[in-house]
Amino acid sequence: MKKILFAASECVPFIKTGGLADVVGSLPKYFDKNKYDVRVILPKYSCIDEKWADKMEYVDHFYMDLSWRNQYVGILKMEYEGVTFYFVDNEFYFSGPTPYSDVRYDLEKFAFFSRAVLSILPIIDFRPDIIHCHDWQTGLIPVYLHDSFASNEFFRGIKSIMTIHNLKFQGVWDVETIQDIVGLSDYYFTPDKLRDYKDGNYLKGGLVYADVITTVSDTYAEEIKTPFYGEGLDGLMNARSNSLVGIVNGIDYNEYNPAKDK
Repeated sequence: MKKILFAASECVPFIKTGGLADVVGSLPKYFDKNKYDVRVILPKYSCIDEKWADKMEYVDHFYMDLSWRNQYVGILKMEYEGVTFYFVDNEFYFSGPTPYSDVRYDLEKFAFFSRAVLSILPIIDFRPDIIHCHDWQTGLIPVYLHDSFASNEFFRGIKSIMTIHNLKFQGVWDVETIQDIVGLSDYYFTPDKLRDYKDGNYLKGGLVYADVITTVSDTYAEEIKTPFYGEGLDGLMNARSNSLVGIVNGIDYNEYNPAKDK
């Protein structure tokens, strides 16, 4: 049985600001459960409605290094529509009134989340064949897989997919600040990796190190190879064109069912 982990910053019905949440909430439940064990991991935002938070079960907790910081990582889980969901708990990062805030703060928040996603896997005894990452908020997962986690036998052979929902948002800040946040060496901050002119770029890192890149349609996959739509990453998209696939977003027929409209 193939094991797949979806890692994302939002997902219906728990938290939604855009279409990303619909994809992450809908796609996992349509996999053939006889062939695939698909699970989802999200931040445990304090703004998640209590009706969901009350159903989450405590699994475990530990402390994790993030650069020079040592941070609490709580693990919660729940089952919903046949899918197992894990939630990463940390009040320092996830206690705001909305899932996103100032970009500088979000950069540290999602560096923590990306590293926590990988650190949690041995504890919950789930070794995915594929980690499916979504947008810049999870862009560091493929990078960390090739860095500090690569020497751990548990993680060897795990593949990553990076899906671009909107190339406009990339998680960009000056290199010095990002290096301080993420704890990666100078090796990763060159123009062929995370460096984007004078800045560091989370999404670029994910696109460089992911095994496969997907976008929301064949058309968009072609468009982002051009300077007009490429948002500064068209060169990288062309360089990785053999690993770039456009997949049209489907529709959740249960969620968008006219017969159920009131």
